Amino acid sequence: MMQVWHFSEMAYHPGWEFLNEGLRNVIPSRVYDPEVGADLYHRYLDEWALCDRLGLNIMVNEHHATATCTTSVCTIPMAILARETRKARLLCLGMPIGNRMDAVRVAEEYAMLDVISRGRVEMGFVKGAPFEINPANSNPAELEERFWEAHDLIVKALTSHDGPFNWEGRHYHYREVNVWPRPWQQPHPPIWMTVASPGSAARIGRKGYVIAALNTGYIHTPVVYGAYRESAAEAGIAAGPDRFAYLCIIGVGETEAEGKRRAHQILDYSRTTPRVQPQFFYPPGYSPAGPTAAMIRSPDRFIQRRDGSSFLMQDGTVEDFMAAGVAFAGTPAQVIEQVEEFARAVGGFEHLLMMGQGGFISHEDTVANLTLFSEEALPAIRGM
Repeated sequence: MMQVWHFSEMAYHPGWEFLNEGLRNVIPSRVYDPEVGADLYHRYLDEWALCDRLGLNIMVNEHHATATCTTSVCTIPMAILARETRKARLLCLGMPIGNRMDAVRVAEEYAMLDVISRGRVEMGFVKGAPFEINPANSNPAELEERFWEAHDLIVKALTSHDGPFNWEGRHYHYREVNVWPRPWQQPHPPIWMTVASPGSAARIGRKGYVIAALNTGYIHTPVVYGAYRESAAEAGIAAGPDRFAYLCIIGVGETEAEGKRRAHQILDYSRTTPRVQPQFFYPPGYSPAGPTAAMIRSPDRFIQRRDGSSFLMQDGTVEDFMAAGVAFAGTPAQVIEQVEEFARAVGGFEHLLMMGQGGFISHEDTVANLTLFSEEALPAIRGM
């Protein structure tokens, strides 16, 4: 059965126009008005809390030093929602564990959240965006290695219940690890990871975790899912559709025009993502030399439509993003048809990560978007 998760980045969109190409890393915090920010935080939390009544699950993420996402610590809104909600699954996707200095603290946070929510937490680990290397002061050439050591340590910390153990790794050193409380779910909350390449999908496939492809569309999603399936099969793991998630923008309305208008506003999430000064995009060692060189030679961010043609991410229309499989928009019936067609084209998935809020869309439009989707599209999508 398809599970649907509502996602928002808690953007501070009132600050987007202050700096044209610097919405991350260099935007000064004087742009941020705490009174406006407080209203926005409460608004976003209200929208997530609504999901519990609508039958939607909840997803949060984490970014740093940016006006595009003010969820700088993903476990804070999750802690609030763990107490405010009763039924929704709570997904942190994710926690950039390679850039966190204290891996044991991550294990403690997830364990506490899992107990407060009575076992509704889904535990997401991500490598982290390249432009967050500078704020974290981490070594990009060692980030992958640090990520997997943090992963191993966190899993051991959550599954060791017989007293302290010692950890002496390359990147983490603890004389005693003894996480309290232990998690509600055993052996630990389900693990998710995001993927952007077949190589990373293959490595995660050998562990059988849920993978999430973010806005990868018709062209790249089947490649990523295929690499996971092949690797999982080699490891003797059955990779059913419950191992796959897909993040997209969804706008629904009583009319096609209304649904597309809402999607157009939410898509400012995608259009503002590349607004980063180029020196922060290419930390040496973060990616293999070949892909990094290609990106430097062609720094514009293009997205491919299903027919193989491409468009500039910053300038894409709703129709462009729909043709790419990055956005689904229109009436509930049209959105159902689009999701069904996309799922068929990429080989199936069981988790739809729905960005139902973003950009300058109002609270009223967001509530209407989520409510109409849940009442008229969700029942059919669940049955896919």
